Amino acid sequence: MTALHRLTATDAARRIASGELSPRSLVDACLDRIHAHEPVVHAWAYLDTDGAREQALTLGDEAARGHIRGPLHGIPIGVKDIFHVAGMPTRAGSRWFSEAPAADATSVARLRAAGAIIIGKTHTTEFALMDPSPARNPWNPAHTPGGSSSGSAAAVGAGMVPAALGSQTAGSVLRPAAFCGVVGHKPTWGRISRAGVLPLAWSLDHVGTLTRSVEDVALLLSVMAGPDPRDPTAAAVALSASRLQAGPARLLVCEVYPERLEESARGALHSAAAQLRDAGAAVEPLQLPPEVNAILDAQQVIMSSEIAAVHADGLRLHAEQYGPRLRATAESGALIPASLYLRAQQMRAAIRAAVLPSFAGGALFLVPSAAGPAPEGLESTGDPSFNTPWSLLGFPAISLLAGRDSNGLPLAVQLVAAPWQEARLLQAAAWCEQVLGRADVAESPA
Repeated sequence: MTALHRLTATDAARRIASGELSPRSLVDACLDRIHAHEPVVHAWAYLDTDGAREQALTLGDEAARGHIRGPLHGIPIGVKDIFHVAGMPTRAGSRWFSEAPAADATSVARLRAAGAIIIGKTHTTEFALMDPSPARNPWNPAHTPGGSSSGSAAAVGAGMVPAALGSQTAGSVLRPAAFCGVVGHKPTWGRISRAGVLPLAWSLDHVGTLTRSVEDVALLLSVMAGPDPRDPTAAAVALSASRLQAGPARLLVCEVYPERLEESARGALHSAAAQLRDAGAAVEPLQLPPEVNAILDAQQVIMSSEIAAVHADGLRLHAEQYGPRLRATAESGALIPASLYLRAQQMRAAIRAAVLPSFAGGALFLVPSAAGPAPEGLESTGDPSFNTPWSLLGFPAISLLAGRDSNGLPLAVQLVAAPWQEARLLQAAAWCEQVLGRADVAESPA
């Protein structure tokens, strides 16, 4: 029988619903895993051990009576520490900031309504930018887990929880997913409400998930997606095909930034493309339009400007307690004139219009998830460039395991779809996962 800490959220939920597994047994297995490996991995900013066990007992009693609250009944989930969770502090990796929220973020509330157990808050880089968190890579703690959803990716990769929430403004879900060997998903901008999530840059922030299977991505997305009166940017666009029907797709392959790509990542991309072609996918090269050359510059102007606005009061009162990267970004962003910010937003719209025709006929992009494996050292969270385009343009993307380098560190590829095409993306990703192999747990993080 599969060890409990290796179960996916979907597998565990099925076992709980059938009576084969109790929520308390699953929570205890996760807590045992956390206590065994947290001294090395440092994934958690806050653990609600007693609360999780109490919730598990309640949910177990309900399951025994045949009452299942929803598709996540009894499933432990970690939440990045920029999401408000009632009864848990929100500290955002900051030396000065702390809130005690009275209400859950909408995404968290929807998970709870579906039966999930919020087991704790995972470490984030400071306010979800680039100053590293205490988290370590579960495959090798001398390497970064990525950022900013570092604790969430490390917790799932170490088998501490089957799923966790993250957020992405540039590359903060897909990159740590790649580095920690898990499945990361960033949906279309506006697909999931951001109410109750601390902002970094309003027009770029996305709520995302880190899991061990594509099926789990679909499950969490089905629970959290949809409009929200607390967030006017959360769109009322129907999410179709809640049940995955895995199948091959038309895949357009591109290195995106070949000058930034390490040979291990280049090899993983083209090996994955060959495997998928041999398994039945239509694989073709992708030539991105020249407008994409402005993506990184446009994103930097927009992100820096919006960070400066978000943190204006914080810097005025607590400048010396900010990390150097966030402080520098906010201070430089405050110097960007409004005309340049508006010009960058115009460029963003033009780039989006130029790229959209490439998805004609339901094609998906197959691109690198990161420049290479997780870099050694903890002073950097890695290069977000390979994820930034999809954050700027708001396109849905998913990162999948695509092998390991010579040192055993995970390598990954991304699939990217047109806006609101999550069903197509996840169906193709589920098929790719069958061909390339499913994400695994780092059995000995220590």
